[in-house]
Amino acid sequence: MSGIQTGSLADLKEALAARQAAAEAEAAATGAPAPVAVSTQPKREPKRDELGRSYATGRRKESTARVWIKPGKGEIIVNGKKVVQYFARPVLRMLLTQPFLVADRYNQFDVFCTVSGGGLSGQAGAVRHGISRALTYYEPDLRSILKVAGFLTRDSRAVERKKYGKAKARRSFQFSKR
Repeated sequence: MSGIQTGSLADLKEALAARQAAAEAEAAATGAPAPVAVSTQPKREPKRDELGRSYATGRRKESTARVWIKPGKGEIIVNGKKVVQYFARPVLRMLLTQPFLVADRYNQFDVFCTVSGGGLSGQAGAVRHGISRALTYYEPDLRSILKVAGFLTRDSRAVERKKYGKAKARRSFQFSKR
């Protein structure tokens, strides 16, 4: 489940069910009681500003996204443009809607975000991370669902730096025998 999720909603729900079943099977095999989803932590309070919005920052590769969500009709604005204009590839738009689909909140929130740095793929990942975090601030009960789906984890993979004496990060210069 680590890394970027690009499967359909059915695939995500199937993976979540498989993970839960594996945890229950492991508990049954060891004789331990089945894992209970009851948390000993105090109930989280929603974090909203005076306009009823929740804010979160998302990051991926070199990209950083500032995301605000509020109840609405499902409109997504990225850097002042509609999501269809900014993220032209359907796969990138699908990334943005995954947190809403998993949480069963599709077309219930308007998203306004500014994103900078990196390329389109990294920016889409940063916006998805920001949306997921903002959803947990707006509705703290969604945290467990989004956490299991892997949307709250910051994907730390980034481009490896170039080393001295190398053509790129790992590639050596061409060897010449003579």
